[in-house]
Amino acid sequence: MLSLRAVLHSRVSLVLGAAVAVAVPVLTLPGLPSVSPWPVLLGLLPWVVGKYVLCPLRWRAVTNADLGRWWHTRAYAESELLGLLTPAHVGADLWRMRRLTRADVGRGDALASVAVDRLVGAIGLTVFVVFAGAALPVRMLLVALGIGAAGILVLLVVRRVRPQLLPSGPLPPARSLLHGLVLSMAYQATIALLLLGTLGATGHTLSPLELLGALGASQVAGVVPGPNGASPREGALVMALVALGIPWTAAAAAVSLKASLAWLPATALGGASLIATRRLARRTPAVVPAAA
Repeated sequence: MLSLRAVLHSRVSLVLGAAVAVAVPVLTLPGLPSVSPWPVLLGLLPWVVGKYVLCPLRWRAVTNADLGRWWHTRAYAESELLGLLTPAHVGADLWRMRRLTRADVGRGDALASVAVDRLVGAIGLTVFVVFAGAALPVRMLLVALGIGAAGILVLLVVRRVRPQLLPSGPLPPARSLLHGLVLSMAYQATIALLLLGTLGATGHTLSPLELLGALGASQVAGVVPGPNGASPREGALVMALVALGIPWTAAAAAVSLKASLAWLPATALGGASLIATRRLARRTPAVVPAAA
């Protein structure tokens, strides 16, 4: 398994994603007829609540560990910052697993916690798109089924080859999974609000159903990894918006602005938590075993 340090040192992906996420709005927004920051702020506030409150609560709901809400909130904020620094957000999952194992959670249980959280998030997206009345792309459904089948296959292989990686404790009960699913659907609503806000900042708008359809269609490209701001998912979302009648410059500006805004709360919240955690670790004296 790749070490966290090796993944975080993917400088090419980091520079590419950050450059695209910042450069596209800078180059496209001045050329638009009208630009307003207020729709962005109205969309950003609920998204921050969704990302840094609802998502940690969802993760806690599916984790069999005696760790509080504040612990999950801080660990999740830290993981988001590290996730933005890595392709496919893989650094976020590795950091959450590391935080769990350092909190005396077994490796198998830590892996199961993050994997189940990811699965509940993906199911929440699918259910949200369906309940919102948007047409679910057939490719998205096939990709979801393929990922589920691959997950079962990997589980069977791991059970036979590396059984120590499997969780030692029980899986989350159905009630916890349902709780996480509801939180995931609520978070998906905040993503739609953020995209609606960045699109409104360019002077264009879409109906909620059209917007959800574009978001759902772009998720198919999410299986291909890429840096934040320049991944296939962002490109597919731009194309989906253009297909709905949004001018290319406005669509590119809205999607890239959405990606670049993710750095603000991640840097502020995740960075502050990482600094506080490091300072606390330095102040805590190491325990020296007594001599026999």
